[in-house]
Amino acid sequence: MHDELPTLQPDTGDIPGDHYLRSTPATVMWGRLPCRTDAAVLTIAPGDTVTVDTVSHEGILEDQGKDPAAFFASHGVAEGSVLEDAIEIAGALARDPLADGPHVATGPIRVEGALPGDLLKITVERLDPRVPYGVISNRHGKGALPGELPRGEHSVSVFTPIERRGDRWVGVLPVVEGGERVVEFPLAPFLGTMGVAVDADERPHSVPPGTHGGNIDIKLLVEGAVLYLPVQVEGALAYVGDPHFAQGDGEVALTALEASLRATLRFDVVPRAEALAAFGEVAGPLVRTEEYLVPTGMDRDLGVAMRNCVRAALSLLQARYGMDEHLAYAYLSAATDFDISQVVDIVCGVHARIREADFAAIAVRPPAADPGTEAVTHD
Repeated sequence: MHDELPTLQPDTGDIPGDHYLRSTPATVMWGRLPCRTDAAVLTIAPGDTVTVDTVSHEGILEDQGKDPAAFFASHGVAEGSVLEDAIEIAGALARDPLADGPHVATGPIRVEGALPGDLLKITVERLDPRVPYGVISNRHGKGALPGELPRGEHSVSVFTPIERRGDRWVGVLPVVEGGERVVEFPLAPFLGTMGVAVDADERPHSVPPGTHGGNIDIKLLVEGAVLYLPVQVEGALAYVGDPHFAQGDGEVALTALEASLRATLRFDVVPRAEALAAFGEVAGPLVRTEEYLVPTGMDRDLGVAMRNCVRAALSLLQARYGMDEHLAYAYLSAATDFDISQVVDIVCGVHARIREADFAAIAVRPPAADPGTEAVTHD
């Protein structure tokens, strides 16, 4: 039994996907996300799996010295436990901190046959930590308490080691800076950024999420979960990044426990007719877990994001199950939790958790929008 998580350098360790995509200066964007004019760095068939070595932005940013080897060495990390691809990206690429976001997005990946109007289905098959540590940061002008925290003029980056407790791994934080008493919390890795290219000539900023997905920061996207995204351009041009080891809903300090992951993902295309049968008209990210259907709502105003999420949930219940609007509204009020995804990414996010088991006896309604197509009554 290892007492420390292994460091997964590029091309080492288990790589289970049909394809392997490293994060290099040629395969990533730093601070921006793909648009319709970007060329794919990998082309795959629907149903293929891709193992992606994602790289966290924490440790490579300018306020941390833009030198991950030195930054992590200052926290006692051995040279061999600093990721080579993080060092390479920090040394070869630059961004404008005033104009660009912080995130490293790997891709885009072209999925053959994906067309606008379809849904891209991304299944999270496996998430492996690449390092035995992470970072939680708070910077002025960001977080839930901008201008109040952090105290003082400087950014705060809290180095967080990962330690084994029995059969599980936990993040460890001291109660008092430099003290011996610690608080421990479980890991639940997920990718904060999963998206498709926008149908525009300008690359979007990496921070605000939208209909394209992007930095949605929904912590339910752990192993086994599925994300559906409306395809905007031919081939979808998918990308992933912003890896997390753990996050609380809200992500109030600006970041959660950020750390690099090796992600194995399956990419499928859901044709428009099947998508309408299963979910109705999907206007933005939709998550599915073993237990829940999870529609989303977003806006700069958290209250508006909440209302948008309620509308998305109503639309889903009406389209999928033929539920009367007033009855769907009542059901959501009585039985569905609406959670704050995050409040720190310019555009706030809310997601609803609708238990599929509650509807086990109800057949999925055939699509009304495309009466000439064959109905799909289950999925």
